[in-house]
Amino acid sequence: MSTRPESTFADTTLAALIEKDSQIAHLKGNAYSNAASPERFEATKAGLEAKGFKVTVAENKDDAFEKLKTLIPAGKSVNVAHSTTLEEIGFINYLMGETPYDNVRTKILAEKDPAKQAYLRRTIGTTVDYFLTSMASVTESGEMAHGDFSGSKVGGVAFGAENVIVVVSSNKIVKDEAEAWKRMTEWCIPMASAFTREVFKAPGTTLTHYDVIRQANPTNPGRIQVLLIKEALGF
Repeated sequence: MSTRPESTFADTTLAALIEKDSQIAHLKGNAYSNAASPERFEATKAGLEAKGFKVTVAENKDDAFEKLKTLIPAGKSVNVAHSTTLEEIGFINYLMGETPYDNVRTKILAEKDPAKQAYLRRTIGTTVDYFLTSMASVTESGEMAHGDFSGSKVGGVAFGAENVIVVVSSNKIVKDEAEAWKRMTEWCIPMASAFTREVFKAPGTTLTHYDVIRQANPTNPGRIQVLLIKEALGF
């Protein structure tokens, strides 16, 4: 039986944001919120493996939570980029309690001075042993695309962290890089803007950094691994 904690982020799920934010009401029922077919899921798994990524498959949220814990050795330093997927599988709530890891996220959030917290995000936040994140899109041929406003997410994945675990659900699967950009601009940014309005009471967000990971680094092929979930989660 899974020991997955229940998420306490109900106000910022896809369903909650679409119901309360009129600016994204037209996106309700969008195809990008649906889980991929088994055929597309298997094609994407094969595509990722062909690009050199190690892929672990999870059936659902409970399975994803348990498998993610096994991918991080005890004693290693851990930080996360904001991810609704990680919230929904219960991993963020798990990190709020006692864990076998050196929880860098807790150290960063304990600093209440904004300038000092930003410094910690740039330094210890992106240079951890294990950096956990999701992706905006994964193509059927194995490319992964993501972006952010501040650079903290892209920076940790691109170079800073020793190891990266990408936790991505099957609704992120797209045909190719062109559709990855379409999903980012027409779906992810409006959803992230709704999140920003809900949490930070700001007008929205914008895409400052955009990165496509086209293959595993041949000199360090095990650095980025993927936990691919059959369910639809996150944005």
